[in-house]
Formats: sequence, C-alpha cells, structure tokens
Amino acid sequence: MKKWIIHILLFVFVFSACERPSSIVESDALPPIYPDYTNIVIPVNIAPLNFLLRDSVESTEIVIEGKNNSFTMYEDEIVQFSEKKWKRLVTSESGNKITIRITAKSNGKWIRYAPFYWKIVPDKLDPYLSYRLIEPGYEVWNKIQLCERRIETFDECVLADNNLTDGSCMNCHIYGNQDASLSMFHLRGKNGGTILNRDGKLRKINTKAEGQISPAIYGNFHPSGKYAVFSTNTIIPEFHSLKNERLEVYDTESDIIIIDLESNKVFSSPLLSGKANLETFPVFSTDGAKLYFCTAPAVPLPDSVRSLKYNLCSIDFHASNGSFGTQIDTLFNGIEQNKSVCHPKTSPDGHFLLYTVADYGTFPIWHQETDLQMIDLRTGNIDSLTIVNSDRSDSYHSWSSNSRWFVFASKRDDGLYGKPYFCYVDKNGEVHKPFVLPQRNPTKYDNFLKSFNIPELSKGPVPFNAVDIEKIRKEQIAETVSNR
Repeated sequence: MKKWIIHILLFVFVFSACERPSSIVESDALPPIYPDYTNIVIPVNIAPLNFLLRDSVESTEIVIEGKNNSFTMYEDEIVQFSEKKWKRLVTSESGNKITIRITAKSNGKWIRYAPFYWKIVPDKLDPYLSYRLIEPGYEVWNKIQLCERRIETFDECVLADNNLTDGSCMNCHIYGNQDASLSMFHLRGKNGGTILNRDGKLRKINTKAEGQISPAIYGNFHPSGKYAVFSTNTIIPEFHSLKNERLEVYDTESDIIIIDLESNKVFSSPLLSGKANLETFPVFSTDGAKLYFCTAPAVPLPDSVRSLKYNLCSIDFHASNGSFGTQIDTLFNGIEQNKSVCHPKTSPDGHFLLYTVADYGTFPIWHQETDLQMIDLRTGNIDSLTIVNSDRSDSYHSWSSNSRWFVFASKRDDGLYGKPYFCYVDKNGEVHKPFVLPQRNPTKYDNFLKSFNIPELSKGPVPFNAVDIEKIRKEQIAETVSNR
C-alpha cells in the first residue's frame, strides 16, 4: 500500500478519535521523547531531529507550527522526518521559533502533551564531526574506528580502522583551526607513529626524542600550523573496586614539549617539565601567544590519587623564535577549589576557555561528578554551565569555528556510553540547553554498544580514508625528531 494512503487512513483514525475530546487526556508534561529534543536551540544546518516516544506509544500525531512552514505528521512510536521536508523547514524558519505539539496513543488512551519548541538559529555548526568509536570500558582497544560524520545529513565514513592496522590502538584525532586540511592522530604499536595530515599529504612521525618520557600524547596545533604542542606521559590505568567510577587513569610523570613540524625539532621549558609537577593537556590560545595547560604537584600514586588536583595555568609563547615566558599564571586553582581541571579548549574568537572539572585526578570520564566550566577570558568570570551539565560525566569538548557552538561527550543517558552533544553559545555569551547528534533511526543509541570518544568539529571533510592509513602504516618509515 502506498505511504500516502496509509497516512490518509491514519489521519481518519486520529481525527475520529480527536472528535471526542473527553477521550483525550490533557497533560502538562512534555512528551516522553528520546532523545530529549524539547525546548532547544538548533543550527539551521543540522540533520533531522528524528526521535522516538517511550511509554508503549502506538500512534502519534505531530503538529509542526512555524511562522512560514507548518505541517502535520502521523507516525507510530518512531518519528522520522523526510530530509527534504526537514531542510525546507529549517531553511524557511531560520531565526524563528517553531512549536511542536504531540498527541499520542499509549495503552489504549490518547494523551495530548504540553507543546515544546525548537529555536532555529542561522549560526551554523561546522558541518563535519570526527570521533573515535570504542567500547566504553577501554579494555578492548583493538576494535577501534576513527569516523567522520556529516552533521547536515546522516552520512558517515571511516577515517581509520584498526582491523586494517593489525589491531593497533589509535587515538586523539584533532584539527588545526577546525580545518580538515591540517589534522593528526596517534597510531600506536608496530609501524606506528603520529599521522600528520597536511592538505592530504600524510606523514608518519616518531615523536619520541632522546630523554623524553614517552611519544606525544595529548596535543594541539599552534594557529600558524608550524608547531604542535604535546604532553609526554607515563600513564597508568587501574580498575576501581567502586561501582560508579570503574576506571582510573593517572600519570606518574608528565611533561610538555613542542615540536616544530617543519624542522622536526623538539623543545620545552624548565617551567613545563621536571619531577616536582605533572604538566599535561596543553593547548594554544587563539592568537598563539599563550599556552594553556594543566599542572599538579606530584603525589604518591596510586595511594594519594584522591589528592591529585590539577590547576589551570598559562605561560607566554613567542612563535617567532619558539621561546617561552618566564612565569606561570594560574587561571583556576584546583587545590584551593578542591577540584581538578583537565582538557582546556580556547574558543576561536579568543573570548572563552572551556574546560572540565572533577573532584580529583587527570582522566575523569568515569567520574559522575565531572562537569564542564567556561572562563570568559575578557573578564575572568567563570560560568558553571548548569544548563549544560548532567549528573553523569560531561567531558571531551571542542569548538565550532564560529565560536557559537561546542560539542562534548556525555554519559548522561546511561552512565556508560559517551554520546556527542551540541551546545549553543549566543552572541551575549549565554549558553543554551544541549542536544545529542541526531541519527537516521532514533533507536540507534539504544542498540549501539560503543562510545563516541573525543568528538571534534571541522569545517570540511578530511582528505584521507582508512585505506590511506593502512598504506602509510605498512609502507612509510616514520620520521624521527630530535632535541633542538
């Protein structure tokens, strides 16, 4: 039977039911939709916000009311928008607020729920999102893919697959200036190295110079693209006996280095290395004149792991000659606040610094108390981002190139699986309720048994794929680096 006939019959059924107002229960509650797409701000270029209704819903009427575009849909418990109709809706209603009214039949009764809205803003998200798909416990690290999703559609491609690299671990795919023509990730194990992409030309670099603790770990590009900054760490993973924390990862030593990607020379500063402190998670300011990083006094580990508190600090950096300032400034004192900071990220407009706070430690994605905070670098004011955070781990974040959006990984649904959530920051710096990356079939998150790890936004698609990575691993000898 043609779909339009089915819709007509469903309309007749719904209409006949709605002719009897006494048979409809009016509810003040929002509809039980998943994902929670109620009362949110969305970009004009997002894929359809398909959703499902919980509570044994059998039939659903969805009324979409906009200023320029309105229509009614009749579905079952799964609501999926036509991509063409969705694009017409968001394009015609850009800058407007649309209202969604849902009436649903559940357990033989019709319920009319409270309406909710979508505010569609013309500020676009960067159209591509990369992430690492991995089992949430990290015990099985030889089944990993780096993927890229187009957020305007549901298209996804694989950038690297460790089924093609003899099960090698791979991590930390990051961009320079949200630009897919400059990116890198680490491919571990035999024939591995840091894979550097410049305009589609791939290099494989052994980033461990003489005297270094380890090869490069957590990293970031200088805005010029000439330098990359990294931590080098001795990382210890241990499993908790506590049910809610599961996995603890900490550093027994860590320093910060910079690699000149043109000369393959490595350099650092005594203020960023040594045994007394643990320095990690470095990131450049938007103008490249400062280096932000996290640092903690070394404590006996693992016995004193709950005393491990990282501060958020900065030091001047002079790109012209690759030198550092002579003092460290503290932006957030974790010891005084009884908190620990990690993963700082600067907004491209230079106005904000987004970071993660937890009660202790350096790798808090299994800490339920882990939240995001944001410093306004112009005023020093700190936003606790109450509307953004949940009662589960919220971490791993990156900015869109226009500084109006950021994405982060949240375990808010079930405490196990991290999913990418988008959050709007308006021109006044006000932050709005986040929403999860939409899927073609909204049941995917119920059935998909992997975490979306380290989500990163970019302005375009990367110019390589999994076959290219397989080839460079097999055929290219890793370049070496040396101390300056």
